[in-house]
Amino acid sequence: MNIRIRYFASVRELMGTGASAIALDPGASVSDALERLADHNPRIETAFRACLPMVNQEYVNRGHVLQEGDELALIPPVSGGSPECSDKRFWVTAEPLDPTKIEQMVATPNAGAVVLFAGTVRGHARGKKVLKLEYEAYAPAAEKMLERIGEEIAGRWNVERVAIVHRTGSLQVGGASVVIGVSSAHRAEAFEACRHAIERIKEIVPIWKKEWYEGGAAWIGSEADYQREIAGMPS
Repeated sequence: MNIRIRYFASVRELMGTGASAIALDPGASVSDALERLADHNPRIETAFRACLPMVNQEYVNRGHVLQEGDELALIPPVSGGSPECSDKRFWVTAEPLDPTKIEQMVATPNAGAVVLFAGTVRGHARGKKVLKLEYEAYAPAAEKMLERIGEEIAGRWNVERVAIVHRTGSLQVGGASVVIGVSSAHRAEAFEACRHAIERIKEIVPIWKKEWYEGGAAWIGSEADYQREIAGMPS
């Protein structure tokens, strides 16, 4: 059977391609596919150990049995549509973000509060001056995970609407990388839901960032781990 493999961020650079295809025996698992890819290449094997597998845009375990035509995506640790579509409230885009549009998407007559969160590119990180950030996404899966976060919020808080949009591509210092909008009858729910959304984005949404400094660049792993590190908290 034939399987399509997709690579992102640091793994894409290591592989030298964004996609490949392999032939496997019927009944082969994700682990079997990874072993085939990593044959005689310890560097790739090490990188694969840090990845989470997705099959057809859903997270799976490594024992998951693959089927003919499946798309297997290797998701490195994450750092993050069409906005003209009024029914779409969760998307990634290469276009600059407009918080006003997000506010309009979530505002309703029943909302007593509309909370907007905008994450912006900071000029210093990890003791270095940041020149710019570059975001890369597995777009279909990222949008699916953003929508899932919206469903989590709706099931946990009494909110009216949620919208989340994340940038891809190159961003300068001060540029908005993500905007989250939540409306609710009361402000407490909207604030709590926004906080939940940004934390979950950093945990499950396949979006990665590359920080560019004077004299070099690096793909950044878990932003949540970095925040705990600078706060002096254990990982």
